[in-house]
This record gives sequence, C-alpha cells and structure tokens, in this order.
Amino acid sequence: MIFTRTTIDGAWLITLEPRSDHRGSFGRAYCRREFEAHGIRFDVVQANLAQTHRAGVVRGLHYQPAPQDEQKLVRCVTGAVLDVIIDMRPGSPTFRAVFQTRLDRRERLALFVPAGVAHGYQALEDDTEFLYLTDFYYVPGLEKGVRFSDPALGVSWPLPPRDVTERDASWPLLS
Repeated sequence: MIFTRTTIDGAWLITLEPRSDHRGSFGRAYCRREFEAHGIRFDVVQANLAQTHRAGVVRGLHYQPAPQDEQKLVRCVTGAVLDVIIDMRPGSPTFRAVFQTRLDRRERLALFVPAGVAHGYQALEDDTEFLYLTDFYYVPGLEKGVRFSDPALGVSWPLPPRDVTERDASWPLLS
C-alpha cells in the first residue's frame, strides 16, 4: 500500500499495490502493521456497505464525536463517487479544512478518515457501492453532521444533488 497525506491532518489516500498475472490482480486493502508504520492506530470492528441506485445522490457529511468518535477507511467498490471530508476538530491545525477526491472502481483508492472529521460523498454513477470499515460501533443518536450544501465548504458537487435525506439537508451551517 502507498500512503499519501491529504490536506487534512491525519487523513490519508491509500493506493493499492496490486500484483497482477493472467488471472487478474491481488492487492492488500488493509494491514494493521502498515497503518501503524504511518502512525495510524485502526482496529476494525465494523464493515458497512452502502448501495446507491442513482447518480447524483449525496450522503453525509457525518461524524461521530468523542467519546465514541470513529475513524473510517472508505473505498468505492462499484461505480464512482466524489468523496468529501471536513475537519471538525476544534484543536486541529486543519480545523474546517475541506478535502475532496474521486474514488472509483478503476483507480481503487481508499481514504482514511480520522476521528472528528465529517465524511460524505456523491454517487457519480448509477448502482454505486461504497465500503466503510470503522474502528468504533455506530451509536444511534450520537452522529453529528455538516450540511452538504453549506456555502462555507466551497464544494461544487459535479451533479445536481438529489435524494438527500431530510436529516442531511438540515444539518447546521458552519457559520
């Protein structure tokens, strides 16, 4: 795996290093030792798979605060997304910084999202599947969020946003 720092403190883009032959390829998608070598403590306790039927759907931006703040390793396994994270940690040197990247089945990138960083994405293709690995269990009622359409984020969603849940459309604005 190749780890590349993002503009948000503690967030990483992770590139597979596949080994290929006539059958296809094989690549390590997670390795505790490699994560720890990059200063990341990430013990997976839950894996979630989200399927989005139509391009344009926006999910997020969500995070779970302390004391049950979760880290995530996310990957698009089918289709493509614009993935967006925003640092919501008040003491962080990158507080309120936004990072966005395309994740898709061809490039096979993953994004490591540290605790206290809000995460969301827009499906860019129909029938997109998105995999989340987390190091803490989801606790209903603890989740917080940032409104996906907040002008302070400066995110230009590539497609007109559609099918946004009422909750995601009503998260508070940053200002």
